Amino acid sequence: MTNQFIELIKTRRSCRCYKSEQISDSQLNAVLEAGTYAPTAHGKQDPVIVVVQEPRLMQRLADMNAKVRGVAGNPYYDAPTYVLVFASEDNANAFQDGSCVLENMMLAAHALGLGSCWINREHEMFDTEEGKQLMREMGLKEGLIGIGALSLGLPAKEPKPAKERKDGWIKVIR
Repeated sequence: MTNQFIELIKTRRSCRCYKSEQISDSQLNAVLEAGTYAPTAHGKQDPVIVVVQEPRLMQRLADMNAKVRGVAGNPYYDAPTYVLVFASEDNANAFQDGSCVLENMMLAAHALGLGSCWINREHEMFDTEEGKQLMREMGLKEGLIGIGALSLGLPAKEPKPAKERKDGWIKVIR
């Protein structure tokens, strides 16, 4: 069976090398809109999406993420745009809802010829006093937790093809 959407899923890869030029507002808006159409538990539309393109704030986020991960360098791969996803701490489905938002945005980015990469450790970053202070500075409401983030931009090189799928992923019981 061949289907455009299935092919899009099969060809999406994480991008870890970006051009320095910024993506267009229309591209960004299309990616963000796709995120808002992600399924959420009980249709609550709880996740909050924050776009960061301001260089000083991007550096601050990169430093925080690197510190939590115990690494050097920029965990957002020097992308020109970071997209952070938060959800309410009292939402039992916060991580599931936020993950669906992130996946929708990654697929939309790929459909538009953009590169993206899921970035982890936002939960740990924003659970610190520094993270909570930064959330206040960004004007976010109290009671949110970090779910994850995307690095987003124009890919600087072609991604590697997908690895062969491993055996044992699927078991059908009839």
